[in-house]
Amino acid sequence: MIETQEQKDISNAFFKEALELLNSSESDFMLGGAFAMFNYTGIFRNTKDLDIFCKSNEFPKILKHFAKHGYKTEVTDVRWLAKIFKGDYFIDIIFDTVNNICTVDDTWYERASIGEFIGIPVKFIPPEELIWCKIYVQNRERNDNADINHTLLKYGKHLDWHLLLRRLDQHWHLLLSQILTFQFVYPADYREIIPKWLFDELMRRANEQYDLPPPVEKVCRGPLIDQTQYEIDIKEWNYKSSTITTI
Repeated sequence: MIETQEQKDISNAFFKEALELLNSSESDFMLGGAFAMFNYTGIFRNTKDLDIFCKSNEFPKILKHFAKHGYKTEVTDVRWLAKIFKGDYFIDIIFDTVNNICTVDDTWYERASIGEFIGIPVKFIPPEELIWCKIYVQNRERNDNADINHTLLKYGKHLDWHLLLRRLDQHWHLLLSQILTFQFVYPADYREIIPKWLFDELMRRANEQYDLPPPVEKVCRGPLIDQTQYEIDIKEWNYKSSTITTI
């Protein structure tokens, strides 16, 4: 949908007011979502929401500050998400992910990118954490694989790949899957972006799986990436879920 100039002006006014209030709340926060994507890829996406990342001990202060200035606030899910509303616009205050894997901590702030949005200095979540969060979003209604591929294409040469592997070490299959998809999508580019050592290491792990005995417990890890489409596995097919979190 093409945004009119009037709509753009209204959006920018909301975003600017929101960021000014966030700064005046004296909270430590980082910008994520569509605007972090724009920072790392140059891709602009029309949106009516602002994704703010912070540690869990910061969000109560932010909510109270906005409530004092007339905004509607809610603790959507105490495990990972709160929201702030003004008309058709809203702010997501994110301090974890729905699967409780990507918990915001001090290391995010230490490596955040410094930039500017609507003329206001801001911190953007680090690109490695942007990918880390997005790689678990593979729902039927929303799949962030293309966002990750675009981030790799435009920013992959600057990534800390060792850190990204550490972030995804427990679920390295997802990183290998993403790399293979990137190879498929960009056959002329992946050699210059994806480190060969990383591909070799992940393929070694994949091969090694066949040398191990099958797990005693039948586990379905599908709910980590889609909280609805794998319900049948847990409820009817007697698989154990690797997560008990639901939206």
